[in-house]
Amino acid sequence: MRQAIKEFVPKSAVDLSYTLKYALFRLPIRRKCRSLVGNKYGIDIGGPSAFFKTVPPLYQFVGGLDGVNFSTDTVWEGNIEEGINFSYYYKKSGNQFIADATDLSGIATARNDFLLSSNCLEHVANPIKARTEWKRLITNDGVMILVLPNKEGNFDHRRPFTKFEHLLDDFTCGVGEDDLTHLDEILALHDLPMDPPAGDLEHFRERSQKNFQNRTLHHHVFDVPLIEQMLDHVGLEIVDMTTTKTDFFALARKNPEAASLPTQHAQDAMGSS
Repeated sequence: MRQAIKEFVPKSAVDLSYTLKYALFRLPIRRKCRSLVGNKYGIDIGGPSAFFKTVPPLYQFVGGLDGVNFSTDTVWEGNIEEGINFSYYYKKSGNQFIADATDLSGIATARNDFLLSSNCLEHVANPIKARTEWKRLITNDGVMILVLPNKEGNFDHRRPFTKFEHLLDDFTCGVGEDDLTHLDEILALHDLPMDPPAGDLEHFRERSQKNFQNRTLHHHVFDVPLIEQMLDHVGLEIVDMTTTKTDFFALARKNPEAASLPTQHAQDAMGSS
């Protein structure tokens, strides 16, 4: 009993804040997700995240977990290195990969039972390309548990929702992660008082122009229909969607009928042959 209680005690002030913030629906999410990751092997894109320690608490139950981050020096994690350095929970570590979310070619196909990602995809310029890569990493009966911000609860609340057609155009045109198409809109509509680390407008402008190095911009603004369209397009079937004032939680699995669709790497190979 003491060990069971210990698993749920917040390990930091950040963990405690998330636990209290989502206390009303923490248990329903745990029931739906824990069985899908318990004692299984997965990968976390952009983690580790306080969400998956607390809302729902998943890290403590997984069989193993690797992590992916775009750089060895990030705003969120500081300095990190490749190797067995992905410390995601108390005395639990996995392999840390340094790679872009849209190009995970160094990671084996269908090696993972599940994929986690919290507040990462909005920082990706080409999210359909990223989702295609992420799908490749999980088994045919694998699942994804994704968290994306609801603009009503953050500094994006003045911006319009992104249209699916725009994401599709970005994918078709091969938009890279150095893209700054949305910068003018962001500078005009970003609610700076809700984003203290951004500083004043001039500091925010300078930081944003270096987004390829720091990845702090939210390229796109998501709502439930956009998430659903994007998941369906890459062959993922939504099992559950939970919406709060600050976030969208999507649980999705590979659509068996779409399992044979070629991955982006396969498409690239066919195009060059």
